[in-house]
Amino acid sequence: MSDSKDKFFDSIYALIVQTSTNLPADVRLALKKARQKENASTRAGIALSTIAQNIYLADENVLPLCQDTGMPTFKIKTPIGFNQIELKKIIDQAISKATEDGKLRTNSVDSLTGANSGNNLGLGSPVVYFEQWEKDYLEVKLILKGGGCENKNIQYSLPCELEGLGKAGRDLDGIRKCILHSVYQAQGQGCSAGFIGVCIGGDRTTGYSFAKEQLFRSNLDTNPHPELAQLEEYIIEKANTLGIGTMGFGGETTLLGCKVGVLNRLPASFFVSVAYNCWAFRRLGIQINAKTGETNKWLYKDLEPAQNQENISVKFEEEPLKLTGQEINLCPPVSEEQIRKLKVGDIVLISGKLFTGRDAIHKHLSTNIAPVDLNGQIIYHCGPVVIKDKNTDEWQIKAAGPTTSSREEPYQADIIKKFGLRAVMGKGGMGAKTLAGLQESGAVYLNAVGGAAQFYSESIKKVNSVNFLEFGIPEAMWELEVENFPAIVTMDSHGNSLHAEVDKSSLQKLSELKEPVFK
Repeated sequence: MSDSKDKFFDSIYALIVQTSTNLPADVRLALKKARQKENASTRAGIALSTIAQNIYLADENVLPLCQDTGMPTFKIKTPIGFNQIELKKIIDQAISKATEDGKLRTNSVDSLTGANSGNNLGLGSPVVYFEQWEKDYLEVKLILKGGGCENKNIQYSLPCELEGLGKAGRDLDGIRKCILHSVYQAQGQGCSAGFIGVCIGGDRTTGYSFAKEQLFRSNLDTNPHPELAQLEEYIIEKANTLGIGTMGFGGETTLLGCKVGVLNRLPASFFVSVAYNCWAFRRLGIQINAKTGETNKWLYKDLEPAQNQENISVKFEEEPLKLTGQEINLCPPVSEEQIRKLKVGDIVLISGKLFTGRDAIHKHLSTNIAPVDLNGQIIYHCGPVVIKDKNTDEWQIKAAGPTTSSREEPYQADIIKKFGLRAVMGKGGMGAKTLAGLQESGAVYLNAVGGAAQFYSESIKKVNSVNFLEFGIPEAMWELEVENFPAIVTMDSHGNSLHAEVDKSSLQKLSELKEPVFK
């Protein structure tokens, strides 16, 4: 490998960049079909249009589809005798370089100190699985699975009792119930419409690992096990009757793919493990010449002719979001009177200041004063990809979509009241405590489309300032200057919550699937 290290580096670096910025063809096809099913004027239709524009922008500008570039996870097969130690060093170098170039967000955090490594390297990151095979070339696959969907992974121990579905036993019907419940519990917090990988059996560790391994299968393949093939088709069909829809806004498409694998288990244990992946399903692979380090072939990037029988183009064209003229302009600082007029379903366009703030900021503000005046302002639950321009020394936003808001539930109502906030914005909605806080203080929750980091970056004109940079780039408080930044009111100041409504209606539809199907 010593004479070809540069070629190996180039191949791995290109894989990282393309995985972060360019969705695979099977995922694009699934999203195209989903978009055809939705009325373009509905909330779900608007969300899918936003997603389509985001895919186009990320591809054209070679920038991250989603600001949360996840934990890079490599699955690598090498010829017998190949130096895996040297390849791991090259992977680390390529990860560090991609982070420096703004293709990955700084996502590796010390679990004890909270310190961000700044280069995505550290104990356990990136994740690299090696396996030997008897072929003379390398196969390197990479998945970038963000924290929002990673947090919706779930593991069941059968037998168990499931909300809406009742008892799930140690049989195929109990497995069916677990998988359906896994889709219901994700709601919009995992950036639906999503994909799931499932493992039946194994132990707690191998179950989760093998579930994630199912995500490396093509969304267009057919399970060689007839019973599992039937189960996969059933789950996709029935999950899409739950009405959760894109981003949890309601709609026709909740699940885009389901892949199920099986492992032997202990007699005392029966686990069903589910790895949930968002619509921004970033997974690519390459075959590498073991001697030269050059890429011989890309995996997942293109469709075989037989895989697209409906002849749908998997390319996304530039289609700016169509405005109706009914949008409501918000220019912070916003008054309580303005906010009290908003209701669930309203689309707003924000122009002016916008402050980011997520986990570390909320914890800090709960017991400390703010470094800026937040009265009448909006906090955006966002951990952006930001780099400093080497020529101008100015900060540049490279990706800035919303993060899952539910993590801020313990703090949000108190912070709204303490600082006089008029809106918080993120994805997936928030709970009863925040809803009550919105009513009391006169504030709203705004939902942006998860994963659409390039779409929203277009509305960000500059970085005005930054505070708490010591928390790390994603956790810092960035003051952004935005123009016509769009979002949907999904929780208003009158006690209404779209998220609670969709949760309630989808649970009712889930309960209609409780009767046995598989014997």
